Amino acid sequence: MNHQFNKGPGAPQRQFSAGRQGGFPANHLEDPLPSLSDFHDYEPNLEFDDTELHAVPPVTGDMPDLVQISQDYQESPVSDGTIEENFEMELGEEAEDELGKKPDKTLQHSPPVPQDFSDIAKHGIVDIVGDDPYGRKVVVVSACKLPSNKTFDHAKFLAYLMHTLDQYVEQDYSLVYFHFGLNRNNKPPFSWLWSVYKLLDRKYKKNLKALYLVHPTNFIRVVYNIFKPAISAKFGRKLLYVNYLQELQQHIDLKQLPIPACVKEHDALLVSKLRAPLRAPQVSSKEVSPRHQFGGVSLQFIKNNNDQDPIPSILKQCITYLDHPDALETEGLFRRSVVASSVEDVKRRCNAGEVITFEPVNDVHLAAVMIKTFLRELEEPLIPYCLYEQVLAMHSLEKSQRVGACRALVLEQLPEDNYLVLKFIVNFLAKVMDRADLNKMTAGNLAVVFGPNLCRPPVGGSQQISLSSMQAVNVFVEALLTNHHCILTK
Repeated sequence: MNHQFNKGPGAPQRQFSAGRQGGFPANHLEDPLPSLSDFHDYEPNLEFDDTELHAVPPVTGDMPDLVQISQDYQESPVSDGTIEENFEMELGEEAEDELGKKPDKTLQHSPPVPQDFSDIAKHGIVDIVGDDPYGRKVVVVSACKLPSNKTFDHAKFLAYLMHTLDQYVEQDYSLVYFHFGLNRNNKPPFSWLWSVYKLLDRKYKKNLKALYLVHPTNFIRVVYNIFKPAISAKFGRKLLYVNYLQELQQHIDLKQLPIPACVKEHDALLVSKLRAPLRAPQVSSKEVSPRHQFGGVSLQFIKNNNDQDPIPSILKQCITYLDHPDALETEGLFRRSVVASSVEDVKRRCNAGEVITFEPVNDVHLAAVMIKTFLRELEEPLIPYCLYEQVLAMHSLEKSQRVGACRALVLEQLPEDNYLVLKFIVNFLAKVMDRADLNKMTAGNLAVVFGPNLCRPPVGGSQQISLSSMQAVNVFVEALLTNHHCILTK
């Protein structure tokens, strides 16, 4: 079979070099795939054996990539010596078949959405786990949870994936993909991968701010090289290789991620085979000052050091700034993320006791992110841990019963200071909802944004954040926002 991946008339032929670059083209360094650290100088362990490629005769065009890359990865310094499957050549053949076809018009539209996804959701392949430090929702996909191809309906899974993402892609989000566990038995066909790429159009790619590829292997790079001609440079810069979980910790709190046990074991094995230990991120040893409002302090701590005012000053400053028509009518308010350094600067200044002032025009999204960041970093969420189970239980109630249950929880069980802060925030969000025709922030959209910041399970407890629990929390918050006039009135 003559494999050709043409890039246009006069495109130069690729040259290859062996060694630590893993056989990538010589010009690969001109457009490197980013990594989250620079303290490794080798490629990660392969999940797929390359012996099948040794007997494959040389092929023409750009397809030697698939052979050369695999040969150079044979002696991975972290290899555990196990024999696993290789499907890079199979992938290459599928790629040529698919990319050589005329565009399939059926891929221009989303597949029909089945009413019941319980058979797909039960595997836990996709999860939504709240916000990262930059104020973005975090979507987690675990390859190890993919069932056998013999029983799994990939078309329905794609519909489920899009149905899930549709709830979150209107705001900025990050995606974490745990690659370990993908093998010949559960790998999707290349035609399915191509369908995913075609169907997940600009709506899904625009607000994706970071795609973390955890424990990448040769397969990831092969797929990337195949898709690279169709991937924009802007989207390519969002792809980040994460070779160890400790690298990911620098960007997302690992405690909030549902990391499969087998992924943790694989990561521990990789770390144990390092020639030099990983450098742990530096943790500040500064003591918490009485002025702190960020960094895991409690509402009671803030009140005691704020002249017994139950409303934290940072909330007052942010909401005062946002409480005018120009800000309230900003489309996507509370959906957009901001530069991380700006968030850290506001936190530092606030913890130093400074009065925070925002630029008249440019800081609308920064002020919105700071409200979410404050709620997320409280020692205990505004809806305390002890009420988390009751919040989840409201999802099973009839809609007519939810308002009464919500009112009983807020007025009878919520601590007084928590109630006052919640009422202060919700009264402001009511003004945001009043301008939903302009800002697009309905009660449902605000619930998706604020749900995990207002209510979450304790770290290390029996409960873990999952897609189903997130939806239950969102139901509670939406009921609270929609009926705030009767729920919050004593």
